Amino acid sequence: MITIKRASIQLSAMKFSFFILACLPMMMMIAVISESSQQSNDVVALMAFKSFSIQRDPKGLLKSWNSNSLIPCAWKEVICSPDGRVTSLDLSDYSLVGNLHMDDLMALETLQHLHLRGNGFFGNLSHSSNRDFLSCNLETIDLSSNKISGSISDYFFLNHTFSNCHNLNLVNFSNNLLNGSMDISSMSFYKNLSTLDLSYNLLSGLVTPDLESYHASLKYLDLSHNNISGAFKLESCHNLRVLNLSYNSLSSIGFLTSLTDCQMLETLDLSLNSLQNKIPKVLGNLKNLEQLSLAHNQFSGEIPKELGQTCKTLRKLDLSENNLSGGFPSTFIMCSSLESLNIGSNQISGDFLHTIVSNLTALKYLYLPFNNITASIPLSLTNCHQLVELDLSSNGLSGEFPSGFCSSSSIQKILLANNFLSGNVPLELGNCKKLRTINLSFNKLNGSIPSEIWKLPYLTNLVMWGNKLTGIIPQNVCQNGGNLETLIINNNFITGNIPPSLANCNNLSWVSLSNNKITGEIPAELGNLKNLVILQLDTNSLTGEIPAEIGACKSLIWLDLSSNRLSGSIPQELARQSGLINDPNIISLQNVAFLRSGDIPCRDRHGLYESEGIGIQSMEDFFADSSCTSTRINKGVTIYSFTNNGSMIYLDLSHNFLSNKIPDNIGTINYLMVLSLGHNKLTGSIPDSLGGLRQLGVLDLSYNYLEGNIPQSLQSLTLLSELNLSNNDLTGKIPSAGQLATFLPSAYANNSGLCDDLLLPCQSLLQPSPSASDSTEKNYTIEVGLVLSIGAGFAVGILGFGYTLLFKDSWRYAYFGFIEKMHDRISVFVKVKMAKLKNTPETSQGRRR
Repeated sequence: MITIKRASIQLSAMKFSFFILACLPMMMMIAVISESSQQSNDVVALMAFKSFSIQRDPKGLLKSWNSNSLIPCAWKEVICSPDGRVTSLDLSDYSLVGNLHMDDLMALETLQHLHLRGNGFFGNLSHSSNRDFLSCNLETIDLSSNKISGSISDYFFLNHTFSNCHNLNLVNFSNNLLNGSMDISSMSFYKNLSTLDLSYNLLSGLVTPDLESYHASLKYLDLSHNNISGAFKLESCHNLRVLNLSYNSLSSIGFLTSLTDCQMLETLDLSLNSLQNKIPKVLGNLKNLEQLSLAHNQFSGEIPKELGQTCKTLRKLDLSENNLSGGFPSTFIMCSSLESLNIGSNQISGDFLHTIVSNLTALKYLYLPFNNITASIPLSLTNCHQLVELDLSSNGLSGEFPSGFCSSSSIQKILLANNFLSGNVPLELGNCKKLRTINLSFNKLNGSIPSEIWKLPYLTNLVMWGNKLTGIIPQNVCQNGGNLETLIINNNFITGNIPPSLANCNNLSWVSLSNNKITGEIPAELGNLKNLVILQLDTNSLTGEIPAEIGACKSLIWLDLSSNRLSGSIPQELARQSGLINDPNIISLQNVAFLRSGDIPCRDRHGLYESEGIGIQSMEDFFADSSCTSTRINKGVTIYSFTNNGSMIYLDLSHNFLSNKIPDNIGTINYLMVLSLGHNKLTGSIPDSLGGLRQLGVLDLSYNYLEGNIPQSLQSLTLLSELNLSNNDLTGKIPSAGQLATFLPSAYANNSGLCDDLLLPCQSLLQPSPSASDSTEKNYTIEVGLVLSIGAGFAVGILGFGYTLLFKDSWRYAYFGFIEKMHDRISVFVKVKMAKLKNTPETSQGRRR
């Protein structure tokens, strides 16, 4: 029986083996069909994404995606697993545009990594279909730098787009248009979430995250550049490394006390909020902190000495732009790892440069501008032998620059503007062989600029204006080329000629030699400077003709040659560069101030000035003059805003001896805002083409020998705010339309042949009619009405073009401060008008030079 049973079992086993062998081909076929079907599903999902989400593919990068191919693994930027399923899709920076439908991508069942950064995807990511995705393998999703909109809570919370993606490790939705408030504690079921970046969006409202439920995973949290306000709170953050809440609207510092649990925190950035009161001492308990920024808030009081307790790890500390006072705590003397220290724009004082900072041997960047630091610059700062940038601008430093400062220095940038430094320009700076920028403006330095400084091999920015410097610019400057980009030494006592070799520094973008005692001719070689944006040679004693070659400077937007002894004709080549300016980055975001004085004795107090590290009050004091009562100063930054290839915006050739006609093609400089040709010997008529200068805000042709009629085309200059055609030989009727009807009689004074029905009656010119007393009140009422309606309309409708200035103190774009307050203008208008009706000497001035 046993034997029979065994035989039966063996027989059954043999039958089963035969069955398996017989069915194996069919089973393999089923497996292949199943795998092919799964790949086919991936193809369908990807093709649906291409069809419905991609409206533009300018680089043609998705041409390889073809429905005829059943294997998507060969498609560009598609990565598959060994069994042929899609696991990763990276279309970053492809310039793709379209309404993003996440449904199609969520249908990729094995997708783990999705990168769509840097495209033009837009739309709301909430489900647009009835499909429910029961599983999600996504670990990484990067949709940053697109135009995705909608509420962030709609995407990550229960029953929404990514609510089933429990494996998420990295979420980056930065630089989009997401809105609404977000309670991060609601994301607690994302147990593996390590990085969450929602910066540069439109998030707002109350944010109260409780990180305890997933404290083991979250390490990086960036909510910067939003509008988050309210009571931010961190209950637990044991493994958080980076917390960035900068550029928001946080005002309460209460949440900072909860940061004591964040013992692993390495970077804390709370800059550009509205945080007030004293800096909490508890921040000193963060023993692993490497970077701390509390800049641009409203913190007051002293810097807590407890912050020095983080010295073992702290590499970067930024407390700038607050209201901090007192000294710098001595506890920081042990910050041996500190590389960057910025406490600028506070009220810090004391002798800590010598006693504390000089001991920070790892320091590379030291920024202390706009404080109350006095005494002299200590030579002990050379102990910071790794120092790269030093900014001590706008303090109370005095004495001479210490000798030996560059003996063993790697310093590249020295900013000491607006102090009380005296003596000669330090010869020792010639030993700073790596020096790129030196700014010693607004001090009391004298003597010449040492030749060793001119020869520095990497020198890019030489700025020393507003001192008492003498000497000459070396004739061999830039003889062997050079890296010089800005040469700003105006408002000194420099003599000699402008060396032609200066043009060998072909990177020069800003040259300001104005308000010196320079003589000779303007070198024609300057026309070789293709990157030259600003050329200021005004208020010197230059002679000869204006070189036509300057018109070859295709980046030139600012040319000031006023108040010299130049003669000859205005070169028509100056208009050659119109429409050629196309590089917006040469001097964008430069700190500048614009001065404007309407008084002729103060004409040297006008123009554009470099203003880095110099406050507006210091400038007002520097240019203070009892005879210059109308001087205005606006401070801001340069901003490039040409809609097309631009042209010159500022052209001042006034107060010279220029003769002959005004070139017709001046009217082709499309973006010109200021044209000042007054006080010359120009003849002929005013070109009709000037009516094409639609951006013109200031036109001064006064004190010349111009004749003929005022062109009717000038009526089209709707942005004109200042006009002076006085003291010429103009004749005919003053055009009565547009801005020309709003200007004071002084704008047309001493042109014996000019007349107007309101200002200068044509029938009697300068003599009032017998019924003047009857018409006085009528004319007065009409003219004031014109100023109010047309002038005010101009002030409201003004826009910025070309290189404009954004003045932070006035919260508006402006044409360099040329718009006057309307009530001031009306009061002057009334005074002049009434004087004319009484035939007083105020309106009978003779021609004067």
